[in-house]
Parts: sequence; structure tokens; C-alpha cells
Amino acid sequence: MLGISEYLGMKHSRGRLVALVFTLLLFGPLGMAGAQEDSESLEEYEEAPEVAEAESCADCHAEGIDNAPIVTLEMLEPSVHEGFECEDCHEDVELESHEEELDPVDCSNCHDDAAEAYTKHGRFTVGDEDIPSCASCHGTHDILEVDDENSRVHPLNMPETCGNCHENYDLTENHKFLAKHPVETYRASVHGKANSQGRYSAATCNDCHSTDGTAHRILSPADPESTINHFTIPYTCGKCHEGITKDYWDGIHGQLVARGEIESPVCTHCHGEHQIIEHEDPRSSVSHSKVAEATCTPCHESATLNEKYGGPAGQLTSFIDSYHGLKSKAGDATVANCASCHGAHRILPHTDETSSIHPSNLQQTCGECHPGISNELAQTKIHEIHTADESKWPDFFASMYMVLIGTTLGGMLIYIGLDMFRQIKNATKGEQVERMTKWAVFQHSMLLLSFAVLVVTGFALRFADAWWSLLLFGREGGFPLRNLIHRIAAVVLIALSISHLFYLRGARGREFIHHIFPSLDDLVHFREMISYNLGLRDKRPHFGRFTFGEKFEYWALIWGMIIMAGTGTMLWFDDFVVRFLPKVMLDVFLVVHYYEAWLATISILVWHMYATILNPGVYPMNPSWITGKMPVEQHRHEHPGDTGVVSDHQESP
Repeated sequence: MLGISEYLGMKHSRGRLVALVFTLLLFGPLGMAGAQEDSESLEEYEEAPEVAEAESCADCHAEGIDNAPIVTLEMLEPSVHEGFECEDCHEDVELESHEEELDPVDCSNCHDDAAEAYTKHGRFTVGDEDIPSCASCHGTHDILEVDDENSRVHPLNMPETCGNCHENYDLTENHKFLAKHPVETYRASVHGKANSQGRYSAATCNDCHSTDGTAHRILSPADPESTINHFTIPYTCGKCHEGITKDYWDGIHGQLVARGEIESPVCTHCHGEHQIIEHEDPRSSVSHSKVAEATCTPCHESATLNEKYGGPAGQLTSFIDSYHGLKSKAGDATVANCASCHGAHRILPHTDETSSIHPSNLQQTCGECHPGISNELAQTKIHEIHTADESKWPDFFASMYMVLIGTTLGGMLIYIGLDMFRQIKNATKGEQVERMTKWAVFQHSMLLLSFAVLVVTGFALRFADAWWSLLLFGREGGFPLRNLIHRIAAVVLIALSISHLFYLRGARGREFIHHIFPSLDDLVHFREMISYNLGLRDKRPHFGRFTFGEKFEYWALIWGMIIMAGTGTMLWFDDFVVRFLPKVMLDVFLVVHYYEAWLATISILVWHMYATILNPGVYPMNPSWITGKMPVEQHRHEHPGDTGVVSDHQESP
């Protein structure tokens, strides 16, 4: 039996008084005797400093007196700690005024089991400055039960709670977290969407990262006991996806993981980590159109893995060239992909009798898409590399058609070239009108050559894997040559531009500028030409020395030269430029240079080629870019308003 002194030794002030009254009522005289014996202790209690009770603390904290933190009784009422006194947690607080900075609350006094489990948080350990405290996740005075929907650690609220740190840019950068914006990407996943819809069963942060189910024991992926360690991830996912996980462990990937092979894929390799998207979504890495190239290829086309595990090379290429691969590339969502034949989770080699691609099971597997398929046709190799004997005849016919295609194309080009040569030669006979001097013809030829070289070498950098780029420069060692050729062509083009500026200073150049400069007549001619093409007008406009189209081309060339030369020079001497301009300006120059190149190329191929070659009025072409002259009849058709004599006709730059 406890004495009064032992009851008076209880921690809480109310508890002491209740114990005293309870003892007096229960034990009667014995209790009174005990009370008399402990009268000195009671007197000491009455003289001791009064401890902090919630009502007393609220006098200051409810109103924020003297900048005291706002804590009201209403905040404490729904808390799991309702009924606790302030000193239960703040042991160094008395009713009298106290220091502004209190000792940290030690939750382990009551929650020793949680404190024992919480020795790490990922790569952090207790004592690290940035490791979350109990209050970081649970709150302070308003701590609620886990099953309360307003609790910070309720399943529906866990993403937001974890996001307070894991979406903090400074924190993630300082500690080099590998996962960037994990909570943001989680919300876009199937788990996050289900969580946001209020489904308690949807996986949240705790379900995947906690080893004890309470989020107190979260370990680094490098820890063998971690739930996100490579070898434990299937077990983690298996807590919800039990049947799928069993299939995985039965399959070859699971077997390799079970024996400790680090290269073998686990759930997150194929489905992703935080942003796991439904496989019906085209963006998913396991969607019908992406599973072959985005998911299976990185491993099965790896030379290192194929060498280690004895896998055949070239599987993806042969699949893409097959009927299934071509239809899949075309966007057919019903054609067979890797998972259709091999399975999605229970993937086994063809030597396993239970495998879907075992010879004895192929008729059934193929029959799912091709009902009634014969066993002989089902045994046909789909995307395997053929042996020398098997590939002899297909390779023979492939080679035969390559020769046939090359011969046919070459013959057509030779014939068309000869025909065009004769047509151009015919166009140079008879009376001619001078359009360009020999110097202008040379300038135009150099402009054409340098522009073509710049286009090819420039786009070869952007489309380095294109067949024509590989043919010209190769995959390795070719790009230093490409850079050199590109810059030589750029210097030539800039030199041509500078020489043209000197030309414009002369008398003939000033006359040229006078005629090439846009005027209101060009708007009238444009309107008349549109009316003529629509059949609203019987005659073409009387174009003078230059049509509005030629003027447009010239000034577009001037604009393009300024943009391309300026941005190209900045990109050429980038090390020097970044000393004076921010790095983002180089990115701007790169974008402008690239898209201006597209604009110039399209303008030449569409507008200029039509105006000088494909236009029925000048077909097979205007020969002035070769001879400097054009037939009189052609000139009269194209420039009826040009009344100058032959020797005074325009000289084009």
C-alpha cells in the first residue's frame, strides 16, 4: 500500500490532491494517520512553486502577451494530448515567467518505442541539423490521431507533410537528393490520383519508404533493410500487388534478383518510382507503344548485359523491322508488343516448358491474336537473328532490290539531268536580256554553295543520327570536320555580304537599291496578282525591274544574314561572350540561330525554287543565274513594266 508521501510525490499537482482525498476517504483513520505523518511533506508542497497548468499558461499564450507563441485551449482540446498539463512536455516550465527559449520537448519520455525506431531518416541520422523532428511531421500542440482526416500523418495528408521537406528546393539541393520533386510527380501517378480521390488504400509515402509501417524507420536505399533497396523493392510493391509480385518472382527477372544480380530489373525499372502512370496512358513507359523501346530495349540491347547473360543482340532492330514492329510504330495499339508474347511479369526463357514462348506453347500464345493459326506458322521466328543458311535467300533478294532501286533512281536522275541541260541550253539561244553581270553571277553561285554547305553541316549537328548525317560525317570523329566546314562556309557568306555592301556604294549599286526598295506599287501589284490568280483579272500586273516577290526575297536575305551572322558569331566565340553576357543569352542565340536556319531553308526550297524553276512561266528555269541573261520573251512575260534597254537591265546581287 502506498503512503500519502508517495502519492504526494506524483508528478502532477492535481494528481497529488486527488490522491490525498482518495486516501482519506478510502482508508479512514489509517489515511488520516498517514496524513499526519506526512504533514511536513504537505506543508513543503504548499510552499513549493506552483507548477504550470494549461489555464494559467493560456493567460499569456492565448493572447500572445509579450510576444508569447499563440497557444489556445481550443488548439489542445482535439489533440491526442488533451488533458495533459504544459509541464508534462515542457518540464522546465513553471507558472512564474520563464525563459523565451525552452529546452526542446523530449517525446521519448513517453514514446520510447518510436524514439528507438527513429534513429535514421533516409541518409540522415539523429543529430543531423536537417533531420526532421517529431514536430516536423506530427505538429506541436495540435497533434491528432493518425486516423483523423485532419492529422498531418493521415494517409491522405502524408504527401503534403513529406513535401514540406522533399519539395524544398534549398534542402534537396544542399543534400543532393536524387529524386527531384518526388511529391509533385507522385501526385500525377496512379497512386497519387487515388490518394487525392480519398482512397485510403492507395499507397502513400509511408507504405513504400517505412520499414515498420509508422514512418519512424525510413532507411537509405543503400541499406539492405531499406524498403527501397534494389533487392527489397519487389517485396515492398508486393504488399499491395501480391499476385503480380508472385508472377515476378517466378519469372527470370525475379529469379536473378533472388540470387543477388544487381542488373536484373525490379518494379521501378519498368514502371518508374514516384510517377507511376497507368499502362493505358500513352506517356507510360509500359504503354503499348513504348514498352519495346523505352522499357525492354535499354537492357536487352546492352552489349554488357548480353555478354554477361548470353542474350542475343539486335532483338529490337529485328522487332522494329517485323510486321508487329512496323504496325506498332504506326500507332496501332492492338498489335503485339514484347509483353504480348513474353508476358509482363512472369517472363521466362523459351527453354522453360511453362514459358509462353516455349515451342510447345507458341500456337496458344500466337492464337490469342491469330485464332486458328497453325503450329507450323506459330513456330516461325519473329524477330530473332537468322542463321547463315536461313538468311541466305532473304539477303539475296534484299541485295537484288537495293541494286535495282539504285540503278532505277540513277537512270532517272541522269535522264532528267540531260533533259534539263538541253532545255536550259535552248533557253540561252536567241535574243537575251542581261539580268546579272559576271561578278553578280559569281556572287550568286558562291552564295548558293555556301548556303547549301551551311544548311547540311548545320542540320547535321541537330540530326546527328540521321542516315545522311552518318553517311557524310560518321558517328565518331566526324564532327570536328563538320565544325570546320561549317565555319569556313560561314566566313565565305559573311565575306560575300561585306563585298555586296561595297557594291551598293557605287553608282550602279545605288541604282539597284532604288529599284529594289519596296514601294506602294508593290502592294498594288500584290493585290492585282491575287486577283489574276483567282480569275478576277485577265492580265498579270506590269512588274518593273523587280517583282514584289524578288524584293521580298532580297530583304529577307538581308535580314537573315544579319541574324545568322550575329548569332553564329556569338556561338562561335561562346567562351568570350559569357564574360559579358549571361549564359541564358547563349541559349537564346542558339534557338534563334536554329529556327532562323529553318526559316531560310524553307523559304529557299518553297518560294525561290518555285519562282526560278517550277513556275510555268520560266520552266525549266530562269537561266540568268548561270549565264547572267534570260530570253527576251521570258523577260517580257515576267517584267513587262521594265522598259530599260538591254545594257541597262538590272544587275542582281
